[in-house]
This record gives sequence, C-alpha cells and structure tokens, in this order.
Amino acid sequence: MPRKSVKAELKTTPINEASKECTARSRKRKADVDVYLQDPDEVVTEMTKKKQCRTQACWSQATGCTSPCRRTPTPDDEVEEPDTVRGLVLSQYAFRNLCGTPARSSPLPVLCWANKEDVWNNLLKKDKAYSRDMHFMERHPQLQPKMRVILLDWLIEVCEVYKLHRETFYLAQDLFDRYMATQTNVLKTRLQLIGISALFIAAKLEEIYPPKVHQFAYVSDGACTEDEILSMELIIMKELKWSLSPLTSISWLNIYMQVAYLKDSGEVLIPQYPQATFVQIAELLDVCVLDVKCLEFSYSMLAASALFHFSSVELVEKVSGFQWSDMERCVKWMVPFAMSIREVGSSGLKTFKGISVDDLHNIQTHAPYLDWLEKAYSYQLVDVERSQRSPVPSCVLTPPPSSEKPELPSS
Repeated sequence: MPRKSVKAELKTTPINEASKECTARSRKRKADVDVYLQDPDEVVTEMTKKKQCRTQACWSQATGCTSPCRRTPTPDDEVEEPDTVRGLVLSQYAFRNLCGTPARSSPLPVLCWANKEDVWNNLLKKDKAYSRDMHFMERHPQLQPKMRVILLDWLIEVCEVYKLHRETFYLAQDLFDRYMATQTNVLKTRLQLIGISALFIAAKLEEIYPPKVHQFAYVSDGACTEDEILSMELIIMKELKWSLSPLTSISWLNIYMQVAYLKDSGEVLIPQYPQATFVQIAELLDVCVLDVKCLEFSYSMLAASALFHFSSVELVEKVSGFQWSDMERCVKWMVPFAMSIREVGSSGLKTFKGISVDDLHNIQTHAPYLDWLEKAYSYQLVDVERSQRSPVPSCVLTPPPSSEKPELPSS
C-alpha cells in the first residue's frame, strides 16, 4: 500500500480520534488547575455569580421575575434591609408568594433551634394542605348529621376510658371526615367501624402506648371485630393517600396559648399557660367539632375564635396573625356554643391515675356534649338581627381571672 494512502487512513482511525479527546481533556484539566491556582476568594465569587445567573435565568423563563430563593438566616445574623423586587417589598426571611397575597405574620419568639419564620410558614402551609368538605354528608343519603354527632361523642368517651390525649381524638375526627369525603353511599352500619378504625390509627400515631386492637374491638360491644378494624385501617390510609399528619385545632390552640402566656422564650416547648383555662377553651372546641359546619373553617381559625371567647380581639390578633375581619364570621358562628357552655359551666380539670399532673389538661375528657349541643341549637333560633347590631359579641363567656390573663402588649 502506498505511504500516502496509509497517512490518509490514519486520519480517520479510532486511535486518532481517541488521541484528540485525550488532548482536549488535558487542556481542560490544565485550565481548571490554572483557575484553582488563583485567589480562592475570586474563584468562589466567580462560581457564585455563574450559579446565580443560571438560577435567575431559569426562574425568569418560568415566572417572569427574579429568583425568590433566600438563605436561611440564623438568630446571630445581622438584620438587613428588606429586598425590593419589581416594586414589591419582601421581608427578610419570607419566601415570595407568587400569587401576591401576604401571609399571616409570625407571632413566634426567636427560636434557638430553627428560624421562626420558617416554622410559622410550615404551620400555615400544613393548615391549607389538609382540606375538608363541609357538604360530605350529601354524598351519603342514608346518613344524617346527627349520626356523626353521636359517633364523635362516643369516640370522646372511648378516649377518656383509655386515657388518650386530646390530639388523638382530634386527629381521629379529621381522618374520619376526610375519609367520608372520599366515599359515596356509606351505610350507617359501617359508620362505627370507620370511626373506631380512625381512632385506632390516631392512637398509634399519637400515643406512646396505644391500646391494642382487641381493646378497640371490645368497646364496640361486638359491632366491630379485630379483623374488620385492621382491614378498615388500611382502607382509610390508602384513600387518604397516607396524609395522616394535619395540624388540628387543638394543636393550634396549644400554640396560641403558649405564645400568649410565654414568659421565657428559651422554654417555648414547655407549656406555661394555666391548665384550667386550656381545658375550658378545649371543651368549647369539643362542642364545636360535633357540628358538621365546623368543617367550613380552618383548624387555625377555629382555635383562634375559641380563644377569643376567653380573651380579647387584641390578644387573638397578636398570637394568631388573624385580623378581626378574617375571623368575624367564625366567631359569630361559635357564639351559641359558647353561650351553652357558659350556662352550665366548665367541667373543670380531671385527674387520672397514672397520668402526670403536668399532662392532665392534655387528656381528652367527656362531658354532656350532646346536651350542650342541643342548647346551642336552641340559641341559634334567636333573632339574627340582634347579633348583627354589635360586631363583637360581648360577655359571651366568663373570662379567666385577671391573674391568669396574658398581659397584652402596650400600644
């Protein structure tokens, strides 16, 4: 073969192509070495600028504005001036809301273990994520709202028998209502099974030592077997797509009360509010959740409205971030329930064997809620015009003693 043709053939051989790739990689490595031999600060600054440009370019294509990303601050950071993006002033820690609606301001104190704005925004996000349907009973022609009332009242009684926490009952109530909203034409003979299965799930999520499945079957007096409860447990969790951790109204009440009575920000996780006051407000929530119309309001709204009947508008606005215009409708709806409790008085703090004194207010207790609910319905028959004359219902409940009232911020 002539020499010239051999050279021409070598130009297209794989070996030659591989050699070119190796040469290119060597040049790239040399360029990288030259970069890292520079001043480290300049390298980091240059890389950061490139990354920010790529991020802003991607965000601009998707939303038409600059990136809303913010570095998570710490309590030791110096306070900076707010950023301005397209004429909108953003808070230092807030994640920009694309729809433009401002979020409720955080009432939480400075936390040493997390950023208070991030914690508060996560709470608000969870409050909106778990939606409920007030009209779910319309999906079940054979059921009546009274059946839901009787079932939930019975679950409260079961919680007291087994010394379960309030959060356990409220979680069971949430699981029951959300599951029923996914079904149609549920028979009334299945209602007790669904309720006790929801309580079984809630107990395993909330209690350190939850009752066994045979104990839940026992309290149903033979209406539900152990196998039926276990089967319904799996059905409920699948229908709810394993979304089993809402922030219930009793959890919101605990947050509001803690913020209202907080004296030492370093002990924010330790309850500092009076137990008797907490029980009184919790009993008002107990009566309210028996009414299916409570599903019209968010859990945070229910807790704030219940707290209003024991305090003042200023305090509720401070600890919840709501404005009076936001919670006015819920407060007015709750007035008959508050009046029914005021007439008979609170049942007070109960003691339970084996339960710590500091945890007594967290145990779900049973009261004559069905009688209180009937009185509330009778109050609803009163002329609506009387309640419309005054935007703020006065003297709905006897407030706690002045020594137990939280100190309001000075204006």
